[in-house]
Amino acid sequence: MKNENGKKENFKSGFVAIVGRPNTGKSTLLNFLAKRKIAIISDKPQTTRHRISAVLNFENAQVVLVDTPGLHKPKDALGVHLNRAVRNALRDVDAVIFMVDASQVIGSGDLFIAKELANLATPKILVLNKIDKVKPHDLEVQLEVAKQLGDFDDIIPISASTGDNVDKLIEKIIELLPKGPQYYPGDMFTDQPERVIAAEFIREQAIQMTREEVPHSVAVEVQEMKPRKDGEIVDIFATLFVERESQKGILIGKEGRMLKDIGSKARAEMEQLLGSKVYLDLRVRVKKDWRKEERYVKQFGYTE
Repeated sequence: MKNENGKKENFKSGFVAIVGRPNTGKSTLLNFLAKRKIAIISDKPQTTRHRISAVLNFENAQVVLVDTPGLHKPKDALGVHLNRAVRNALRDVDAVIFMVDASQVIGSGDLFIAKELANLATPKILVLNKIDKVKPHDLEVQLEVAKQLGDFDDIIPISASTGDNVDKLIEKIIELLPKGPQYYPGDMFTDQPERVIAAEFIREQAIQMTREEVPHSVAVEVQEMKPRKDGEIVDIFATLFVERESQKGILIGKEGRMLKDIGSKARAEMEQLLGSKVYLDLRVRVKKDWRKEERYVKQFGYTE
């Protein structure tokens, strides 16, 4: 039903932050609901560094989901930034999804976040994710434990990887949102620039393909991204930054094979996102201890 100005009556809209410990499945849920990959995924902590949003359009609602870095105790300037980004997101949203991994012990990390949320007047949904990895009896136990984390508008068990019960979560989100306008065009699926997502796709492959000492130290900066005149190929020039010469050697690999493999896999992800062929030029540079330096944290785009 529309009013005289052509606007839908009772249309709801709002921003919803997804918060939780690292590796609880926040990015997996975002990608599932966006029906495409816009947030990178890894089993390594601090994989998510940017505030990535997915725009979900429904007949009578528009939901903007905000994927946030995992809240944790920071050890450097980057960690401080990531926590600050989460807290800023919590101040700006209309509802919060607090995600807990149902397949793991609900412990001190979850309690830390629960305390952060306790003083928020914003509507909150506690989500127990990864129920596909939990036996029914164990899930019942986890639900009872989760109830002790605080007061929530609802507690919903889901599997972000299979989609089980995600429809119930969306229904509850829309129920909690206020009436409001459509913030973004109906064909828009994220508010992040393509350049940022391209850099994240490169970093994802570097994380997945290298040893333990490298992932946290990798940052990616896209210096140039432009389509050629014929429009069939997009040229992307990017640099991977690490903190040690030894890490640079690992990323490049013997005869450059590792860097070539990283580029090949990242390019495939970019081509799917952009819908065109991609020429990707990658370089590796060292910025010693960049995570400890606020100026480098900002240079690589990690700003609130």
